[in-house]
Amino acid sequence: MEIAVIWIPADIEPSEPAVAVCLVHLRRHAYRLKGIIRAPWETVEQAMVDGEVDVVVIADLAHLPPDRSPRIEVATSPASSAGASRPVPGP
Repeated sequence: MEIAVIWIPADIEPSEPAVAVCLVHLRRHAYRLKGIIRAPWETVEQAMVDGEVDVVVIADLAHLPPDRSPRIEVATSPASSAGASRPVPGP
């Protein structure tokens, strides 16, 4: 069973709706919840680097900082969106 944390940025208030969405996702995937983190992204990043966490669950892609590390982008096909790329969540 993979170990997951829920990350909710500190500026998201109220946090309960985001937590509820994340908990449903955890149950659906049978992840083991280690905890809920309301700290800067770097704290979550360090937990991943240290191997303490397998999965980070967020309620909304918009919650991720655009300058996060690691940075992962998906290149879409030119036919689907004129060659644009969109960032995706990454550990």
